[in-house]
Amino acid sequence: MIGGGVAGLTAGTFLARAGFDTVVLGGGESILRRNAHLENVPGFPAGVNPRLFADLLERGAERNGCLLENGRVADLLSDEDRFRVRLDTDDADPPTLVADYVLAASWSDPEYLRGVDSVDLFERGSKTYIDVDERGRTGLEGLYAAGRITGKAHQTVVCAGHGSEVALTLIEDSEVPFYHDWVAPEGYFTDRGREVPPGCEEIDAEERRRRERESMTVMAEAFETPHGDEPTTHPSLRDDVDE
Repeated sequence: MIGGGVAGLTAGTFLARAGFDTVVLGGGESILRRNAHLENVPGFPAGVNPRLFADLLERGAERNGCLLENGRVADLLSDEDRFRVRLDTDDADPPTLVADYVLAASWSDPEYLRGVDSVDLFERGSKTYIDVDERGRTGLEGLYAAGRITGKAHQTVVCAGHGSEVALTLIEDSEVPFYHDWVAPEGYFTDRGREVPPGCEEIDAEERRRRERESMTVMAEAFETPHGDEPTTHPSLRDDVDE
């Protein structure tokens, strides 16, 4: 995953839950953290602190198996059905990650994809986007893109939805058995003589109550006190950002 914002973390969570070894590269702050208050997100009728929401996205991704790493991508190479992701550092020999699949969800600099065979970029106003099909596939097999970098709207719920949709496309294309991430009550499938589908599980009443209590504890701790961090300003307004 290139990009640790809403689309990237949501996609990474789906991929990790499906059994992929998933690394999420966050190359800078998510635009989400610049917001004063986050509205229009399902499940939060009065809105939510956007920095807290971002923290919870990261926590959920890690909890489900994602490895979160800081690193801006310098370039991407396709080599014999695998990808080499070279990080942008001052090292003489910068670190390179090797991956079977890459999902780009960074914003707003897709320059690391410029010149990659079969990948088309297009301009809209002052921004550059990746051209994808209706399921988030680029022209290069194994390379996908989701969220703002594909021209989707800024809204958090839109980017989360697109990230999950593209992740499911990748899962389907890889032919990894995966139905969906239902956690069903005991007997939901088996009492009807059906096997539990890939990506699903059945849990008994005791385990259901345990998970509910754990969920309540995690959320109560998260919302116990104000988050504390202030919104960050746009880079163009900062004195400490290089042009």
